[in-house]
Amino acid sequence: MTHDHTRVQEFFGVRAADWDARFPDDGPAYAAAVAEMGLRPGDSVLDAGCGTGRAPTALRAAVGPRGTVLGADLTREMLAAAVRSGRDEVGALLLADVARLPLRPLCLDAVFAAGLIAHLSEPTTDLRELARVVRPGGRLALFHPVGRAALAARQGRRITPDDLRAEGMLRPLLAGAGWRLLSYVDEDDRFLALSVREG
Repeated sequence: MTHDHTRVQEFFGVRAADWDARFPDDGPAYAAAVAEMGLRPGDSVLDAGCGTGRAPTALRAAVGPRGTVLGADLTREMLAAAVRSGRDEVGALLLADVARLPLRPLCLDAVFAAGLIAHLSEPTTDLRELARVVRPGGRLALFHPVGRAALAARQGRRITPDDLRAEGMLRPLLAGAGWRLLSYVDEDDRFLALSVREG
């Protein structure tokens, strides 16, 4: 386990129990982002870095009962909170590193990743791993329920040009990992970058 993984686990582990209570109004933003992915009934989708499992309900609604919904997270406490909330009933939860997913190649139609990119220790390599498990033409949604400026203000910092979520940084990063950016939205109330798997 790398130092970055330990830091991520420590950060989220102590916040897991009250994570949902801290952000109680994010549900509609998650549902809207999932709706924009264009998922179809029967699709297979991964919530990468699923945390307490706020996306799987919307993902399940999109792919229906015949679809597959997986959630993967590095932090046991976050997955335990998802189980306590009953979110394991809409999809399978995996204790897994998104940089080394226990999934066969090309097995998914899409990946949803809320707040994940800021926590990737090797963004190009890690996004390439997500591409490995998605079929050509599949989708990747990088999402956050608030935009870059609002998140920076919440954290008491300023946006910098080297922010990975800045469009000028994100587009070549995705391209280097096998994704093509289709659309980019960065507003106060949401961030959503939709990409398609090349190849």
